[in-house]
Parts: sequence; C-alpha cells; structure tokens
Amino acid sequence: MLSLKNITKNYKAGDTTVEALRGISLNFRKSEFVSILGPSGCGKTTMLNIIGGLDRYTSGDLVISGISTKKYKSRDWDTYRNHSIGFVFQNYNLIPHQSVLSNVELALTLSGVSKSERRARAKEALIKVGLGDQLHKKPNQMSGGQMQRVAIARALVNDPEILLADEPTGALDTTTSVQIMELLKEISRDRLIIMVTHNPDLAETYSTRTIRLLDGKITDDTNPFSDGEYQIQTEALHKQAADSTVKKTNKGKKKRTSMSFFTALSLSTNNLMTKKARTFLTAFAGSIGIIGIALILSLSHGLQAYIDRVQEDTLSSYPIMLESESIDYTSIMQSMMGANVNEEELAMRDENTIYSNDIMTEMMSSVLAELQENDLAAFKEYLDDETNEINNYLSAVQYGYPISVNLYSPDTSKDIIQVNPSSLMDDMMGVTYSSGSMGTMMSTARGSMVFEELIGDQELLDFQYDVVAGRWPERYDELVLVVDKNNEISDYVLYSLNLKSQDELNEIMSSLMQGETFETTQVTFSYDEMLQTSFKLVLPSDCYSYDEASGTWTDLSKKSDTLRPIVDAGIDVRIVGIIRPNDEAVASSITGTIGYTSDLTSYVINETNESEIVRAQKEHPDIDVFTGIAFPEEGSEEPEFTMDDVNAYAATLPEEERASMMQYFSVMSEEEILQMFSSMMGAQYTDATYEGNLTLLGVTDLNSPSSIRLYANSFENKDQIISIIKAYNDQMTAAGEDNKVISYTDYVGLLMSSVSTIINAISYILIAFVGISLVVSSIMIGIITYISVLERTKEIGILRSIGASKRDISRVFNAETLIVGFSAGMIGIIVTILINIPINILIKHLTDISGVAKLPPAGAVILVMISMLLTVIAGLFPSRIASKKDPVIALRSDT
Repeated sequence: MLSLKNITKNYKAGDTTVEALRGISLNFRKSEFVSILGPSGCGKTTMLNIIGGLDRYTSGDLVISGISTKKYKSRDWDTYRNHSIGFVFQNYNLIPHQSVLSNVELALTLSGVSKSERRARAKEALIKVGLGDQLHKKPNQMSGGQMQRVAIARALVNDPEILLADEPTGALDTTTSVQIMELLKEISRDRLIIMVTHNPDLAETYSTRTIRLLDGKITDDTNPFSDGEYQIQTEALHKQAADSTVKKTNKGKKKRTSMSFFTALSLSTNNLMTKKARTFLTAFAGSIGIIGIALILSLSHGLQAYIDRVQEDTLSSYPIMLESESIDYTSIMQSMMGANVNEEELAMRDENTIYSNDIMTEMMSSVLAELQENDLAAFKEYLDDETNEINNYLSAVQYGYPISVNLYSPDTSKDIIQVNPSSLMDDMMGVTYSSGSMGTMMSTARGSMVFEELIGDQELLDFQYDVVAGRWPERYDELVLVVDKNNEISDYVLYSLNLKSQDELNEIMSSLMQGETFETTQVTFSYDEMLQTSFKLVLPSDCYSYDEASGTWTDLSKKSDTLRPIVDAGIDVRIVGIIRPNDEAVASSITGTIGYTSDLTSYVINETNESEIVRAQKEHPDIDVFTGIAFPEEGSEEPEFTMDDVNAYAATLPEEERASMMQYFSVMSEEEILQMFSSMMGAQYTDATYEGNLTLLGVTDLNSPSSIRLYANSFENKDQIISIIKAYNDQMTAAGEDNKVISYTDYVGLLMSSVSTIINAISYILIAFVGISLVVSSIMIGIITYISVLERTKEIGILRSIGASKRDISRVFNAETLIVGFSAGMIGIIVTILINIPINILIKHLTDISGVAKLPPAGAVILVMISMLLTVIAGLFPSRIASKKDPVIALRSDT
C-alpha cells in the first residue's frame, strides 16, 4: 500500500528554484495498473523517482504500508528499493558486460539470496517473460523487445510490491509495444504497476486508472482511491501481516541489502574483460612502478645474499681468535691506522704546519701492553654452558691443542715417510735457508698445512663445498680430500702424502741447483684410487718402549728399524670423501688439503692420556721415566765439583777400587780429573721436568685448550659475540678475577668496518627510488579509476535503482582497483623475472658473480599485495565520488 501526502519537490537551477511537484496527494491500491500522463516537464518522472526511492521529496510524506518515510535513512531507502520496488526503464538500463541471467540475478544478490536459489528464481522470471532460451546472451545480442523483457524479469525477480515503468514502450515498435503492455497488464493482477507514458491510447487500453499531471499538479484521476478506503485496506493488511510468519511488509523485518565482495569482483571483472586491451595497458602502466621496485628488490636481495655469503665465508676464514698467550692485534692495527687520533686536537692544529704521527711508538707500546695470558679453561667452561647467550650467535667453536697428529705413509717397505707433520722441505734441501727469497719460500712451504681439522659447522661446509665422491667424514679415523675448482691438488701435497715419489723431488732440486732443466709429468688419480688411500696414525706414546732392566722408557722413533713395526701397527685412517669448493662460495674455511674431524683430535688426546708411559709418569711425578733419575728441585742447578769432592767420593770406594782410581788420575791434570769426574757424576742428574715430559708425550687436558676459534655467520652475530666477551670480561673484573679476563683478536673487524656504511648508503638510495615509483603508480591508478567511474556512471544508477547502497557502489570500484592492482603486480613480477635473466647474464659476464638478480618469493607476494593495497588506496577517492553520485542523474547518463 502506497500513499503520497502533499508531496513537493523543488530543484535549484542557478539562483532560481524550480517547483517540479506541488502538493501531490495520492493513494494507490495494492494491485492496480496506474498510468500517469502529462506533457514533458510536468513532473511525471520526478514523481516516479520519488515513489521508487531514487529521489527525495522536499516536503510532505511518502507512506509505505502505513509507515512514514520521513525518518528513512539511506540504508532504509536501499532496502525499500530492493525489496518493494521493481524498475522498468525506457532504454532498458541493462548492464552490458553482464549476461542476461546475471542481470536478472543482480537484485537477488543484493538481497543475500543463496546462489542456487538465485539462479533458479532468475531462470523462472526469464521463462515467464518468454526468454528461457536466451539466458547466456549479452544485452547487445538481443532486440529491443527482448531487452525490455529482461528488464521486466529483473524488476519482477525479487517479487516486489510495486512495479514502476518509465516509458516502457518508448523505444519499441508498435507490435513489440503491444506485447510488452500485455505482459505488464498480466503482472498488474497481483501487484501495483505505475507507468509513466506519453501515449494516452496505451493508458486507456491497458490501465485501470489514469492520472494526469500538469505543471507539477494533478489535474485528473479516473479512479481515485479515497483516504477512507486506503485506511481500511491498510488496517486489513496490517492484521494479515500480524498473523503471517513472513512479515514482508514490515520494514524492520526486511533484510538489509548488501553486495558481497565476490559479486563486486564479478561485476568489475566482467567490465574489465569488455575492454581487454585497455585493461592490459592500464595494468601494465601500473606495473611499471612495481617492475622498478621488484628489480631493485631483486638486486638488493641478491646483493645482500651475496654480501651475507661473503660475510659467512669470510668469517669462516677469519674467526675471532683466542690464544693462551695473545696480543690484541686489533689495538695495534688501530694504532697503525690512526684510529686513536684525538679529534679535538686535530681541530686546533694549524693547517699550514706538518706534525709528527707517533705510529711506531704507539705500536710498540701496544705490543708490550697487550701481551697477556688468557685463562681459556675458564672461558671454555663458560662456552660449554648452553644457557649462556653467546651460544645463540655462534655457528661453530673450534678448540686447538698443542698436539701433533702423527700420520705416516702405510708403505714402509722402503722408507718410513711421515706425512703429518711433514718435514718434506727440510729433508729435501738438507740445509736451512735463513735469509733471502729462498729462505722465505722454504719457510712458507714448511708452514703450508696439508692436514687440518674441519670446523664444526656442517651447514657451512655443505654450502662451501660439493661432495664429488664419497661422503663427509663421520668418525675419528675418516678423512676428506679437498681439491680445487679445477679438480687439482698441488704437487707439494702429492709429495708430502707420498702420492708422488719424494726421490723425484730430490732429483728435481738437485738438477735445478746445478743449473739443469728437469721435466715433470702430470699424474692423475681416479676418485676410487683416492678413496682407497689411507695413512697410519701413530700416537706419541706409541714410540716408547719400557726397559725392565733399567726401569726406564726408550724412544724407538729415532731409528727406522724400531719405528717400522710401530708404524705398521698404527691405526688406519682413510679418505672417505672428496670435496670441491662450490662455485657460489666466495671463500673457503678449509686451508689444507686433507680434513679431519675434531673426533680425531679428541681420540689422540684421550688415548695418549691413558697410555702406559703417561700413567707411569703421572704415578711417579718426581722421577724422570726416560732416565730413572729424580727431577731436580725447583731452582737447583747442575753442581760444580772440586778436588775435595773427588777425594770425598774416593774415600767411599772399596780400597782396591780407590787405589785403581787414584793411579789412573795420577797421570792427569787437575782440570782433566774434574772434567772426567763431572762427566761421570752427571749421569745422576737430569735437566728434564715433569711438565716437560708430559708435553713431550703429548699429554693434553681437553678442558684446557691452547686456542679457541669462535665462528659467526654474520657481522651482526660477530658483533654480538664481541659484546658478550666484553661483558664477560667486565663480570670477571667485577668479581676480582682479572686473570680470567679474555684478550681476543678480531682480524676481519677493521677490514670490513666500512661495509655497513656502504650498504646503508645504497639502501637509502634504493628506498628513494622505491618511494618515487610508489607515488607515481598511486597517482596513475587513481586517475584510471576515476576514468572508470565516469565510464560506468549509468551502471552506478542501475545498481542504485535495484537497491545497491553507497557502500556497495564503493565496493564495486574498490574491487576493480583491486583487480587492476593484482594484475599490475603479477605483470610486474613476471616482467621482473624475465628481465632478471639478461641482468644476471650481464653481471656474470662482468663480475663472474652468478645469480645476483633474484626476486625472493616472499618479496614477490608482498609486492603483489602492496600493488593491490596501493591501488585500493588510490581508488578510495574515485570510489567515494562514485558512491555519492545521484542515481537519477546517473541513470540519465549516456555512459
């Protein structure tokens, strides 16, 4: 039931007020076919728009089912249009990019009807208007009459109480007009139809009531509905509604309209797909900023990954070093680099005067001042406590001990060759070069390590090296061979390991010393041959044998005949893997050629500590096990003898021996007698010490290392480790235990001090570029969205006419910007990935660094999300403009 109570509508036209409606009062029956006639400009369409809730009256009241609309809010009008009103327009007002079925479904979508029910009801409505076989056509594929039928089906699908038709036959031919009017007449049997028309013949033929307007006033009503009758029918309807479980006429019970975001996406997607080329170009234009950002991110990520790799690899070669006796080389280097210069003093100097820089004295002072002993046993105990924070930043800890891992070539048939520690150069030269370039070369060769303990960071080792054959060592008796990137091993290593004959090396050196030339042949080894290579491990304590007659221990390593069976009985230590530096590794943590695990070090120490000779020495700490003589007391020296000592000693001998001794001495001078007596009595004295013998035997305490290497995988972690060491030192100082304060050497700290500054500077520049790209992209997307709003103005009016709220309209355009943003982001990512290919080729060619430009997956996802977020933000203003558009004006638009 509908009633207009003294409705007026005024418009502002410049400084003039136009009165479109002047006190219109009308009552409408629940079901009737009403035609409104009148000349153009008389207010027919204005009244229709007010009844349909598209326009607002200036004064008066529109009463719907007995309820005033004076206090209606925007959402109430939206609900009213969606549930109670169906519009049929002269020019159909179908959404061109939606199918026939989708156009009809749209009103139900706003009502929150389920998809299955929505589809069924839309099909039923189309069948009623005779279009059951045209469901999937687009409006531009249909005739005018068919499109008007679709518009009627859309108006009816939500079962509205009122159908408003504005010149429904104005754009149709006579035959089609008759068909449409017959259809409307049939519909009017159970609902109210209000039709605006210029054709009095149609009104007379099909309408049950004709109302004429002129200058905004009613001039004639052929079948008026009095206020009394209206009141009676309204009360009857209210009673009927009270008894019904479905209170459709009760405004408070009607469900609010709301367009789902997926519906908005569907509308926007279909619209964009009608303009594929422009949509692609728009998305591509929007992707330019994303491409720039993605390229910067690719390079920065790749460079950061390369820097991290350099850091990790560099730090694996230059750990923080703690020695039992150490000098703080960091302080010395700072002195040499002038890091201790007083800035205030520099500011006061005369620019025209030259000053001396006391580098030498500062360095000498630092050397003397920084030499100190470190209590590494206490610090190892600190490290072993897993609850200490320092363990969170350590990638590996390597302990050094003053022991030798004695390894020999297993073939002792000809010579006994010790491969570690190797004395190859000294044996070859037979002479020591102490000066000149040859001396320097020999010293370097002697210091070259063939065997080396591997660091405990297996993850780093796996990154830096590829296992080309075999596997990594897992036990104390397993080794790994390191080849270079060309699968080569130096001849020095081959000679040291006796894989090439050392006799050949001696011949080469002899020929070169005589000025002769000597040609060598390159040798090759298969992986299998190398994996069959083994060595003999001999513990220091294995070289001593106990002499029961003298009760002393004899060194058997001095002679080949006695050493050979010891080597033959040694423990087999074999190569189980061959590794090669990875192409991606910038530096390597292994400087030797043969690597072994810390288990071998522990095995040597434990077995030596438990050996028989070591136990014997520890059981008799005052007796030298090698001579059986007591160790001299601390501070004592070898005695000097006089003739009184000789005579006193002779007096202790039996008479016969004394006489023989004195007769022998009678032909000697006093000096000769004292020299012989000293030699004879010296056998009862030893200059050895208990600690010295334990060191000679290789006795070591695993809890008291001679060095500690602390490995970090980044400079940040290294700095944290140094900070924790400083805190540890402060703690020891506060506790009065200055002897436990640790001095360390950070070799790489000063070398890399400027890297962070450079990286930060680059980052700031990149951020600036990113900011510019983001601003440009946002402005462009906002402009494009605004253009889309202008192009879809009529669609906005259509959506509002079927009950879409302002928020729904905003959602439609937000969905469009979201789609454009997603498309722009994806295009940007794809183009970036393609551009990264030639960039990487170029960088590889110029710098030999591979894979620098690499977009991280997480970065790609974030960039797409940023693109979507930015486009939504950029589209907020245009979407707000769209939501504010007057639906009446929007429906008049040609776009």
